[in-house]
Amino acid sequence: MRTRTLVNVAAMSAVGALALTACSNSTGGGGLSSSAGGGGGGTTYTVAFEGPLSGDNAQLGINEVNGVQLAIDQANAKKDLGFTVKLLKADDGGDASKAPAAAAQVLQDATVMGVVGPSFSGASKAVGKIYGAANLTIVNPSASNGTLQTLGFPTWHRVVPNDYAEGPAVADWMAKKFKKVFVVNDLSDYGAGVAGAVEKELKAKGVTVQTAGVDAKTTDYGAISQTVKQSGAQAMFYGGYDAQGALFAKALTAVGFPGARVAGNGVKSSVFTTGAGAAGNGWYFSCGCQDATVAPSAKDFTAAYTAKFNTPPSTYSPEAFDATNILLAAIKAAKAAGTVDRKSVNDQVSKTDFAGITGQIKFGPDGDLPAGTGTVNLYTQKDGKIISLGDVSKAS
Repeated sequence: MRTRTLVNVAAMSAVGALALTACSNSTGGGGLSSSAGGGGGGTTYTVAFEGPLSGDNAQLGINEVNGVQLAIDQANAKKDLGFTVKLLKADDGGDASKAPAAAAQVLQDATVMGVVGPSFSGASKAVGKIYGAANLTIVNPSASNGTLQTLGFPTWHRVVPNDYAEGPAVADWMAKKFKKVFVVNDLSDYGAGVAGAVEKELKAKGVTVQTAGVDAKTTDYGAISQTVKQSGAQAMFYGGYDAQGALFAKALTAVGFPGARVAGNGVKSSVFTTGAGAAGNGWYFSCGCQDATVAPSAKDFTAAYTAKFNTPPSTYSPEAFDATNILLAAIKAAKAAGTVDRKSVNDQVSKTDFAGITGQIKFGPDGDLPAGTGTVNLYTQKDGKIISLGDVSKAS
């Protein structure tokens, strides 16, 4: 998801050194071996979460870390793992330039056996090789850029469809309705990636497409809104994030753009709903994520989440819950095989065949869901609430 293209080189070097230290000071490529840590019921292992827990993008991180915490709490309460689990929270603000420092925090704790996150694509791109060098497995619940699985991250795993699945799916839905579409992106790794996938598929379907890039630091969306209106487009697709999407929504309403508004998963959040107000009503959102509040498979999860956090689960909460349970199952399997360390846990994660609340999850050789698996859903905002319309391929 959100990124800045320049990463602090000094921070990268420092974290790289930490990664190597973690490898050299532990058994089998990082972490604790079952012999060093005892491996019994008294052993404690750590699951890390990296994502935005402060700043404009904090809501997504809160959604996810709550899912992680619930999975850990439930596992500890059941007492059937043969070990105890604790949570380490590393706040990267959703910013690629801050991700290496967050990774350093994670890697300093030798009990960490895996990381859920980073939440955003830019942050994932910044630290994927750092975690890989330490043999620390990544089980990612939300970073959807379609190239991350191609960048040589040796411990990469992702539980949601990437943008090269999501973008064409929502573009196919749009192509059934509109013959002229304006595609805007925020120039981030996530926004440009999903917008590019949408543009390519729309053109393949014979739709006339105009495009523009507007930096995420922009606060005045009046000019681009006028451009979209004057283009005569019947619909606009925005690849970007929630806070910026809210500003864009207000500007499009202010200039009187009459067309449909569609966005990718980065805009689907309460931040957009609150920020956009009435201007957000009628927007559509694609997302390779589940609405746990209506999914039968997530009924118990939703009840437990709501009871614990006094709010229903939201975007990527169930995916983070599944990602955590995959990690816990991998640690348990590594323990049963005789050695719990970062390498053995990563090996077990790669073998995953997990029945989660979001579906059956397996990983291909590149760490992504195999082609054709995973579901892209369509959502819309109505009367100040984002509601699910179900599988986008079946939506009217």
